[in-house]
Amino acid sequence: MQEPEFAETKSQEVAVPDINNQTGTITKLQRPVQSQEQWQKYGEQVSVFLATLPEYLGSFFNQYKQPILSLGLIVTAIVSVKVILAVLDSLNDIPLVAPTFELIGIGYSVWFVYRYLLKASTRKELTSEITTLKSQVVGKNIPEA
Repeated sequence: MQEPEFAETKSQEVAVPDINNQTGTITKLQRPVQSQEQWQKYGEQVSVFLATLPEYLGSFFNQYKQPILSLGLIVTAIVSVKVILAVLDSLNDIPLVAPTFELIGIGYSVWFVYRYLLKASTRKELTSEITTLKSQVVGKNIPEA
């Protein structure tokens, strides 16, 4: 049995054993060489793309500002509702907190009915407060009924 011979490999050559050859010699494969010019070309393309990226993003944002802001507000509202529901659910798990909140809610409802809904004059006052709030939110003068 003969020991396989190994040839010295240069930095560009890789020694790979030939499976079909049973004599134990190693064939040499040439490593694919990419020229420095190709790498510079790729580097220039990436550099140009990264240099113009802020300009592209700015024009995209200016063109689609309203839909982007609307989408952002919708996502923010959904996340806020989920966080609030998670906090309320965790508060519900604490003993005596849920019944306390129910008593507070019932008490506030009774006070609201007594304060604003029993008399016609207080209902008018509530209507004017709601109209004022609407005009502040919308920014227009809404005629009072």
